[in-house]
Amino acid sequence: MRKIFKIIAIIIGVLILIVLFLAGGLILYTSVAPSPDPKSYNEYWPENLTYAEADEIAVDLVSQMTFEEKLGQMTGDMSFLDIASGLTSVLVFEKIPIVASGENERLNIPPFTFTDGPRGVVVTEATAFPVAMARGATWDRDLEFQVGDAIGKEARAAGANYFGGVCINLLRHPAWGRAQETFGEDPWHLGKMGVSLINGVQQHNVMACAKHYALNSIEESRFKVDVSVDERTLREVYLPHFKMAVDADVASIMSAYNKVRGEFAGQNRYLLTDILRNEWNFEGFVTSDWLFGLRDGVKGVNAGLDIEMPLDQHYTPEELKPAIESGEISIDQIDEMVRRVVRTKLLYITNTDTQEYTDEILASEEHQQLALEVAEKSMVLLKNDDDFLPLSAGEIESLAVIGEIADSDHTGDRGSSGTHPPYIITMLKGLQDYSNGSFEVIFDDGTDIESARQAAERADAVVYVVGYKSEDEGEYITSGDPEVAPENQWGEGGDRPNLFLKPHDQNLLMESLPVNQNSVVTLIGGSGIMTNTWDQLTPSILMAWYPGMMGGEALANILFGKVNPSGKLPLSIPKDEEHLSFFQADIDSIHYGYYHGYTLLDKENNEPAYPFGFGLSYSNFEYSNLQLDKTRLAESDTLLVSVDVTNTGEMTGEEVVQLYIGFENSMVERPVKLLRGFEKERLNPRQTKTVSIPVAAKDLAWYNPDVKAWEVENMQYSVFIGGSSNWEALLQSDFTIQ
Repeated sequence: MRKIFKIIAIIIGVLILIVLFLAGGLILYTSVAPSPDPKSYNEYWPENLTYAEADEIAVDLVSQMTFEEKLGQMTGDMSFLDIASGLTSVLVFEKIPIVASGENERLNIPPFTFTDGPRGVVVTEATAFPVAMARGATWDRDLEFQVGDAIGKEARAAGANYFGGVCINLLRHPAWGRAQETFGEDPWHLGKMGVSLINGVQQHNVMACAKHYALNSIEESRFKVDVSVDERTLREVYLPHFKMAVDADVASIMSAYNKVRGEFAGQNRYLLTDILRNEWNFEGFVTSDWLFGLRDGVKGVNAGLDIEMPLDQHYTPEELKPAIESGEISIDQIDEMVRRVVRTKLLYITNTDTQEYTDEILASEEHQQLALEVAEKSMVLLKNDDDFLPLSAGEIESLAVIGEIADSDHTGDRGSSGTHPPYIITMLKGLQDYSNGSFEVIFDDGTDIESARQAAERADAVVYVVGYKSEDEGEYITSGDPEVAPENQWGEGGDRPNLFLKPHDQNLLMESLPVNQNSVVTLIGGSGIMTNTWDQLTPSILMAWYPGMMGGEALANILFGKVNPSGKLPLSIPKDEEHLSFFQADIDSIHYGYYHGYTLLDKENNEPAYPFGFGLSYSNFEYSNLQLDKTRLAESDTLLVSVDVTNTGEMTGEEVVQLYIGFENSMVERPVKLLRGFEKERLNPRQTKTVSIPVAAKDLAWYNPDVKAWEVENMQYSVFIGGSSNWEALLQSDFTIQ
């Protein structure tokens, strides 16, 4: 009995502490001034500073700072009280705060005001776009630029000038929990889509942050895993997309939690200084991932990590002053880090705005329609036997919608990328709205399989909506203690245990699909889902990802043919998980090999269930007349590859033309083929377009670790072009670099 009373007393004590914490937060929330407006500092500085001018001013400002003021530029401003206020803002008022850091009123230095992403600005009432993986499936750089443009506008309207939502980590394996935050498995595709997002955001004087640098591809072990990788793999597979971001003048880079070759990425000098600054000439600032992104302040300074976020855990006088006195670090290093931070902030706040950024911009009608278009163009039609889709509203009297997720309003994980739109059109509501009474919509949540079978049996057609939720995959919100095993951490999300649907969903499909062959299975998730346990039971499968706030309307428009599907997989879905790279969620160390995804499937001659770049349409596209503007190139030349694409169907559609290069004559080990270009084209029925894609010879180089340089081989190359990475979909020609 005494033990029971002790447990009750502990519970009561914890509840009292929570109440006191939130009460204190409530007092702080109501008393703390709103985040400062960085643009209010414009009056102190000349308009449209050049880089040289901003740098000169930054040097002068650094010379006037005390040591504590310098650390104020190198750390986030949050404290325990700020965290209490922030949690109260979220839990009580459902308002997502903007995090301001680095303001110095004495010297008129503006703060940066941070908001996260990547599927929209993480503030209340902002637009929730489809997740980045879905947008990767559009293969549409112009559309992604428009998404970045909208996010930049909404960030400014919310009071932010720093956007942390450009996640360009490579999808090494589809089980990765945060796959939904990135664009796909291929470095070239990933980099091009990321650059479009960066350019769209930054045109509104919002600093974009590309993350997480580097080799972050396991979620549940992210705080402890040590990734080993050889130099060619690092340079050719895991860094090219970050180099593209740097070349696009991204304002900021966020380091990763994991170790790389024995050292945490946030204090890894080889990554942050030798490569990022000395080789790539990155001129922005580097920030740590939040809370556990830096473990040693001295190592962080020596590595070149400019800012520790969101508060000062290691960049403190107590940790850094003795290191300066002992000579472990120098004040010159500190000054250079602060100079980079101040220079970048000045460049962005002094740029002239092209418009006003009012509250009406948040989730505006224009942005809602953009979210709808992105959702429509992201959905991938994986199977459509006998042209089962599109459905005809005039030919059915009843439509069964089966699956709990069909009536769920989640838009992806609830971690740092969680969005809070003003409303969400669920899959069920989208279909109900489309019907508008023209046919009966029968909903069954699928929890009772017999009930679902009965609903399917009495309907003319069936739409199953199955897949994942934020509890199943996403950012793994934990205590972050590397000594605690993942299964003992608190939180949700994390990596998937496998690539199949959850057991109940699989059973639901296998038991219910046979009772009505007029069915389409709609898959919800942030990454690839294997279908081979049930896919022969249905004529049609549609991958919808997490399709954002307008997802239900987009689904209805696709299923009933108002919109022709045009999405293509940005990843490979295997027939057997053993055909992919080794993956384990709870792991202390791992080696990342040279091959993954389609390059590994090609190398080992394993046919995928659905290849990288694959996606069906209600139209058919034929490729012909492959032409090269030259067959012999110098290393400084660019090859122009052209092909005729014809829409042989009866419906206007969009096709993603993909160009791959083959390296079969290489003297070093290379992938069988690599993506090196893509264009999305809209074609009317019976229309033919000539699509031209340039390929620079320098982009075919391999990294020679012996001489620490990129080399272009003088040899014959193959060029492949078509509608997916599947060999049967590709035309081929050859050219030589000499």
